[in-house]
Amino acid sequence: MAKMKDVRVSIILECTSCVRKNINKESSGISRYITEKNRYNTTSDLELQKFCRYCKKHTTHREIKK
Repeated sequence: MAKMKDVRVSIILECTSCVRKNINKESSGISRYITEKNRYNTTSDLELQKFCRYCKKHTTHREIKK
């Protein structure tokens, strides 16, 4: 019998402003958070306001592919 896919999946959230800055080498790194989301209730990519330690402020973090 095949296993069911998990309803809750682990995702990685990445800072959107650090990605833009990292092209110019202004930032020393990229802020990333690991969290979970419900596969069925949240089908689109997740966006949350999280604190970025490199920008030193709250910025938008988007889901990236794992």
